[in-house]
Amino acid sequence: MPDRNLFNNTEIAFELKSDSQLERAFFLFKMISSEPLVRIGTAATNFALKAHLPVEGLIRSTVFDHFCGGVNEEDCLNVIDNMFKKGVSSVLDFSVEGKESDEQFDRAMNKTIELIEFAHDKETMPIAVFKPTGFGRLEIYRKVGEGVALTDEEQAEWERVIERYHKVCKLGVERDVEVLIDAEESWMQDSADELVEDMMRLYNKEKPIVYNTLQLYRWDRLDYLKQLHKRANEEGYKLGMKIVRGAYMEKERERAEEMGYDSPICEHKMETDKNFDKTMSYILQNLDDISIFIGTHNEESSYLAMEMMELLRIDKKDNRVWFGQLYGMSDHISFNMAAEGYNVAKYVPFGPVKDVMPYLIRRAEENTSVAGQTNRELELLKREKKRRKI
Repeated sequence: MPDRNLFNNTEIAFELKSDSQLERAFFLFKMISSEPLVRIGTAATNFALKAHLPVEGLIRSTVFDHFCGGVNEEDCLNVIDNMFKKGVSSVLDFSVEGKESDEQFDRAMNKTIELIEFAHDKETMPIAVFKPTGFGRLEIYRKVGEGVALTDEEQAEWERVIERYHKVCKLGVERDVEVLIDAEESWMQDSADELVEDMMRLYNKEKPIVYNTLQLYRWDRLDYLKQLHKRANEEGYKLGMKIVRGAYMEKERERAEEMGYDSPICEHKMETDKNFDKTMSYILQNLDDISIFIGTHNEESSYLAMEMMELLRIDKKDNRVWFGQLYGMSDHISFNMAAEGYNVAKYVPFGPVKDVMPYLIRRAEENTSVAGQTNRELELLKREKKRRKI
């Protein structure tokens, strides 16, 4: 069984961080742990950027460099190569959010294509990723998912969204680079799920290249997976699934209340945790049909996965099981698991500083709401500072 003290090894966790980077990480998590400071900082940053004040350098040297790999893919190479020396792969994530035009969606698709080409033949980067709303408007996904009749113009728009998915997934197969497709708000997810299922049906014949994402703070996702598994078995294709807890909880609950329907979100965190672990167990027990990318910052779920792999005699290096965390967070999980020989990848966001700010703000707000996690980061950073005596 895995050593239950594995994640306390700060020497391995922070080996890549210089003393000054360690100090910066401690300072940032200290700031993030204070909700008022996050709110003030967010407002001030948004104002400064909109007013074109010269703050990009300050943002770049603090929060951006901690949570992002660089402004473009070449800029990320140093980060990618350094992490790979410690056994951690990279998933480059072009983290530009909230776009609305066809031109911007084509740009996001072309960027994803560039990233697949960039990752091709690079052992350091076996996986690419994109967001559904990077390739089409949230509103068009909602209409399609709810069965609303589309105008001719909207129908043409939806066809272009489908075409973007095809181009990226087809190239993933040709270049042997796995493509993870993120999950977003529940009211646009049905049409995204159907579209990704179509891609799996077509491109996952031999092995999983296309992966969908299950947000397991939604209480209906395990049932959905079981039905999908049944269909895949009947029709002869493989499933790829990334599992995460979820990122839109407040928004989901507010909309459900406003519009008078039952919230799709588990009522308590404990239920989400159970849902996550049950879904992870289900997939690990059906690994011949479903490959898994376990996106988690939760230590208990990570220990459970390692224990299950041992019980089910799944090799640590089996390509059907990957673990993932975000760059700049949970290094104590990523680097200690990699040192034990597991497949581990960091999601490495990148993009122009100004364009990546919505992502960074969301990250800060999420960390503030998960106080236990931020405190754990601080505790480990403090322990490593003491070990180094800085």
